[in-house]
Amino acid sequence: MTADDLPVEVRRSAKRRRTVSADLRDGVVIVSIPAHFTAAQEKDWVQRMVTKLMSKQQALAPARDGAGLADRGEELLQRAGALSEAYLAGLGQPVSIGWVTNQNSRWASATPARKTIRLSHKLQGMPAWVVDYVILHEMAHLIEPSHNRVFWRLLEAYPRTEAAKAFLEGVSFASNHGLAGH
Repeated sequence: MTADDLPVEVRRSAKRRRTVSADLRDGVVIVSIPAHFTAAQEKDWVQRMVTKLMSKQQALAPARDGAGLADRGEELLQRAGALSEAYLAGLGQPVSIGWVTNQNSRWASATPARKTIRLSHKLQGMPAWVVDYVILHEMAHLIEPSHNRVFWRLLEAYPRTEAAKAFLEGVSFASNHGLAGH
């Protein structure tokens, strides 16, 4: 997929002062910019953001072994199903689960009404037990949307809940403080 293959929609916002963002929605690249940008600034930022977005998309593209993103989604559904059976008595299974590149402040999110789960691409490469915890956490939200006592009880069966939470907190701390592993 290249930028030339996709339509681009620019959205100007009076509320935006400095930030620029780009998302891929339904095959359209949406670039949001401050309303006060000049035409030259708009052109420059659209080019930058489309390039950045395409780089992210290519990083998540299927491996050369022929496995497509749909296959990966199917693998995630199977993984979620196995986790649900093992730790949630078969409850909380999503109808769809997939990797996304537009979640930079959260590890994942769930929409209980639709029974969908989105995992941040930043989880890729983390230990499987951490990713499993995040999937279980989001499946627990499909059962109980709030972080209340009922919600946390659902996760008690997973033996690495506390370790995974600590791992993710450590990664967040390092990332927020410009620390990198060596």
